[in-house]
Order: sequence, then structure tokens, then C-alpha cells
Amino acid sequence: MIMMKMAADKKAQFWSFDVIFAIVIFSIAITIVGVAWYNINNQLSLSYGNGATIMELQAKSLIQGLFSVGSPSDWQAAVNTTNTLTWYNVSAGFASEPLSSNLSMGKIYTLMAISNYNYQQSKMALGIGYDYYITINGGIFNITMGKNPALNGAVTVYVEKRSAFINGEPVKVTAMVWTNQPSAVS
Repeated sequence: MIMMKMAADKKAQFWSFDVIFAIVIFSIAITIVGVAWYNINNQLSLSYGNGATIMELQAKSLIQGLFSVGSPSDWQAAVNTTNTLTWYNVSAGFASEPLSSNLSMGKIYTLMAISNYNYQQSKMALGIGYDYYITINGGIFNITMGKNPALNGAVTVYVEKRSAFINGEPVKVTAMVWTNQPSAVS
């Protein structure tokens, strides 16, 4: 009888040791995850600061995207301008060739049609979340697409400009990213 009692005592002690060991391991793991999460969160906060920084990055990204060929490179042929389902997996760009400042009128007119048909969905093809306004001016060209911030009560506007050519004619492309929400850019 004494032997059975000793075996039972050891079994209970061994079980309580396992529980304590598991709680220690779990606590250490949770602490490591918590510290890592805190550091990542702080780094993201410092990197992306506020809405104004994101708007500025989106304006730079927009002008850079417009001077690419887009994806796929013949995206204007792949989309139906009145069917938003064909706009998915499309990235709009105006360049006629990679690394070229010659712009394609077909791509420009396709994005204009997309923007006029469904402005909100057209932001997806441009890779931006804020409102946009694009102008192309020079020589015989006076092209606009998107929403004009001057007519829509814009509170914050970020502007990026670049020079290009359309059919050998020099033009200036202006891309604006804007919002009329004061709380969006604190």
C-alpha cells in the first residue's frame, strides 16, 4: 500500500511540474511576440507617420506609374472601359515603351474613358486611395481626367509634374492627389 501511494505522489508531482514548465514557456513566447509587435508597430508609425505622408507617397507613385507602360504593357487593349470587371489586375501607365517619355494617346484616352465611366473604380487601376486629378497640357493638348480639386473643396493637395512627348509634341503632365477630409491628414 505504501508503494502505491508513493507512485501516486510522483505522478501528481510530475504533472504539476509539466504545467508549470508549460506556463513559463507560454509566458516567454507571449512576451517575445508582444515585444516584436510593439517594435513593428512603432516602426510603421514612424515610417508612415500620418495621412499627409501617405498622400505625398501616393502622388509620387501616381506620376511614376503614369510614366510606365502599365501592366500588362498593352493594358488599354485588355480592358473594356464600360466593364469594371476587366479593370482588375490592370495598372494604368501612359508610356508607349519602357523607360520612354513618349506617351500613348490610346492609353491616355482609355484611362479617360475609365475615369469618366467609374471614377471610384479607376483609382484602383492607378493604385491610389485618395482622389486624383491628372492634366496633360502643351501644344494642341489640353487633357484632364479625374476630379478637379479646385471644384471639389480640396483641403490638401499634393502635386507632381513631369515633362513628356505626345507624337513629338512636348507636354507637361501634372498629377494631383487630394482630399477634402480635414481629419484624413492630421
